[in-house]
Amino acid sequence: MLIVYSILLGIVLALMVMLYSLSRKSAVLPRDYPEIVESGELNIVTSYDPIGYHVSGDTIAGFQYELIKILERDWGLKINIFLENGLDKSLEGLKQGKYDVVARNIPVNTELRQQFGFTRSINLNKQVLVQRKAEFNNGVAPIRQHLDLAKRTIHVHRNSPVILRLQNLSHEIGDTIFVEQNDLYETEQLVMMVAGGDIDFTVCDEIAARELAERMVEIDVETDISFTQLESWAVRKESPILLDSLDSWLSRYRRR
Repeated sequence: MLIVYSILLGIVLALMVMLYSLSRKSAVLPRDYPEIVESGELNIVTSYDPIGYHVSGDTIAGFQYELIKILERDWGLKINIFLENGLDKSLEGLKQGKYDVVARNIPVNTELRQQFGFTRSINLNKQVLVQRKAEFNNGVAPIRQHLDLAKRTIHVHRNSPVILRLQNLSHEIGDTIFVEQNDLYETEQLVMMVAGGDIDFTVCDEIAARELAERMVEIDVETDISFTQLESWAVRKESPILLDSLDSWLSRYRRR
């Protein structure tokens, strides 16, 4: 009987060692620029919208998409483009090693800087209030003063970086601005809901908002919510060489 127990114990120990070894091999290690170059592939996530990546007829377009393709040509790497609607999902995928770069309009703030590395600025942008024009809102004129946002409800995507700005704005005006976080819809869908009269307010970055306003005549995007912000691409904190390489490339790109 003792021999049987010894054999079983030996089998269990061998299985534990085998599983530990496999788990170490399967773990996704943070990749930096040398590992990316060695693999020959770079994984970039962007958003499916007019600014990130979208299909127009039989053509793929979008500011981020076009910039990614220039990077692919300059670096000589195969770039795998992934699409995520939510910024939170993009950043989570970056943390997990699914993506190497998040290429989308990210309003960089102190909280995000503590978690990720950000390239030098790619865009200057700001957040604007999206509401309906008077002729599509029973004659009610669009809000122009921040004080008039008191006791109003603004709908945003869950965990949107703009929530912090709205909380600060609430303190600035000395009154409550209700923020409704939506788990289902992203910014573009929320803008469509404003245009359709399902909700009254959302917030969008100005570049995307003006693109959407060309398609949705009902919306007004003339009221600023934030000051002009720097927008950058994000990488993991564990990828400093990749960050430096992207910064160098962006400097050369701007000089063209």
